[in-house]
Amino acid sequence: MAKLRVHNITMSLDGFMAGRDQTADAPMGVGTDKLHSWVFDTKFGRAMIGQDGGSEGLDNDYLERGDDGVGATIMGRNMFGPIRDEWDDSGWQGWWGDTPPYGHPVFVLTHYPRDPLPMKGGTTFNFVDDGIHRALEQAFDAADGADVRLGGGASAIRQYLAAGLVDELHLVISPVVIGGGERIFDGLDAGWPAGFEVAEFVPSETVTHAVLRKV
Repeated sequence: MAKLRVHNITMSLDGFMAGRDQTADAPMGVGTDKLHSWVFDTKFGRAMIGQDGGSEGLDNDYLERGDDGVGATIMGRNMFGPIRDEWDDSGWQGWWGDTPPYGHPVFVLTHYPRDPLPMKGGTTFNFVDDGIHRALEQAFDAADGADVRLGGGASAIRQYLAAGLVDELHLVISPVVIGGGERIFDGLDAGWPAGFEVAEFVPSETVTHAVLRKV
């Protein structure tokens, strides 16, 4: 049976997934410059931004697992871009340039309708303005039997966790301190997703990987 999976979600030592004051110039907020540096040290991470080289090994393996068997992605509007409220006429097409690294349909949660946005490389951004359940239904249909990946940000992940819809959650704990911003588990009962167990807890040379699975 197809699953909803969350992969490679990096959080700081003090529990923040994003910092304060997110803008177009600082999409992850203040103090997050080194939060995802582990990604771009790897072969997978460098290939994602069109660069050669990079390390293989544990971190690279976890990044690759996040793509295996995935046929569609869901993301929150803040992950797609910095525009708030009604869509403007800026022509914003996401953070990833003309060829986003997805290569499959992506469903963006929003309160405001927008026409689908086809991009190079097989990615089409679809904008869903009637809730998380409808977005998941569309994503499973588009994935055609494959799993669906929930890409973030923190608010989108919290909504799906609170609704009991996530099957697997892979967190990456990075040795940085941000000091404020968005925490992934804020607002959940007992501060933790109910019905999960820690299935993997593995340190690499740079970060620690924790995989939570529904029991």
